[in-house]
Amino acid sequence: MDGMFEFGRDLRKLFERARESDDLGWVELIGADLVLAEARGQTTDAGRVSCARPHDAWLRASALWREHARRTGRMNSLDRAMTAAGDAANAGVTPRERMAGEAARAETLILGFDLFGGPGRLLEAGAALASAGAAGAGAHARLKARRARLTGQAQAVLDAGALLDAALTGARGPEADELRLERAALGLEAGLMRKDPRLLDQAGRDLRQLVESASPDYRPVTRARALALCGAGLKALAAMAGDRSASAQGQAMFEAAADQFTPDHSPLDWAAIQVLRAETEPLQALRQAVAATAEPGLMLGGLTRAALAEREAAAAEAVGDVAGLDRLAAETRRRLATAQPPLDWAADQVAMAEIALARARLTGSEPQGLRMTLVEAAETAREEGCLSLASRAERLLA
Repeated sequence: MDGMFEFGRDLRKLFERARESDDLGWVELIGADLVLAEARGQTTDAGRVSCARPHDAWLRASALWREHARRTGRMNSLDRAMTAAGDAANAGVTPRERMAGEAARAETLILGFDLFGGPGRLLEAGAALASAGAAGAGAHARLKARRARLTGQAQAVLDAGALLDAALTGARGPEADELRLERAALGLEAGLMRKDPRLLDQAGRDLRQLVESASPDYRPVTRARALALCGAGLKALAAMAGDRSASAQGQAMFEAAADQFTPDHSPLDWAAIQVLRAETEPLQALRQAVAATAEPGLMLGGLTRAALAEREAAAAEAVGDVAGLDRLAAETRRRLATAQPPLDWAADQVAMAEIALARARLTGSEPQGLRMTLVEAAETAREEGCLSLASRAERLLA
């Protein structure tokens, strides 16, 4: 029994040492609520007159607020990450420290784009990186990756991948993992665009290495993201080749990704996995994912609502429940009647289209104005940077 207590004390000491290090990889071990507590505590420490290294303290606070925003989609946490990054730049004594603050601002703006879209965030990130110099190498590569995706051109995606390779040279810890994930995602995208086995093999190797190196005991979130990306790649290849076995393997990877943590540990990661496996998910799990992504304007929230609408419409259609489809349509119209961010509007238009098409198949009626609505929804989603939602609208158009 004494040995067990000693073991527990050793673990606590190890955790305390990790908390004091510059590598924030330990944050993956704690849930979103504890990340929030850490971010608040670090912000308080950074703002104290007695703080010995305010620049470093504000940088750390910004990183913790970003992590909380990334896991929960909370706009308030994103705003606090931006404020802390600005405080880090202002507290910088040397040019290098001020550049690090600008790089943190750019990272926060890029995360804001990932969560909420909006090309203006990418423009602001570019302006911040112009002042960040070498401190922003990783952020510059990640910004290039997002711009490349928006072009839809395979060569631009490949060029961005090369920049991520270069940025990896000086990266370590969580930053290196993030860059590897980005590189693998870009490799998958370019490989699928070009149907290039070499690019797909490289992306597969990158992901396998990430999965193998990210221990479920220490890096569960990184491991889950890598497994989910593996699954998405396999499912895309299976769809192209009509390979049911590969599709089942992809689904199994989604299941493995979901097993890495509980929904409250990283709500957005959990919700993203539910969307990826929406075809087989119980409706209750998708509804829980909608509740977890309810922040207005959140990209993943729009995708989750559209996925739920597809499943609910299909369930009603399967039993010939026209009244049920009408109730779903009425709920969606009520949301559309309120002021909404552009991405929420686009997602609800896609949901309305899913419901209208299911009703049309049941009743033999022709839905009115559907084509124009879907064109506008696709254009809005694409302008805001949510390519997955745009693709969903375009598939319905077909």
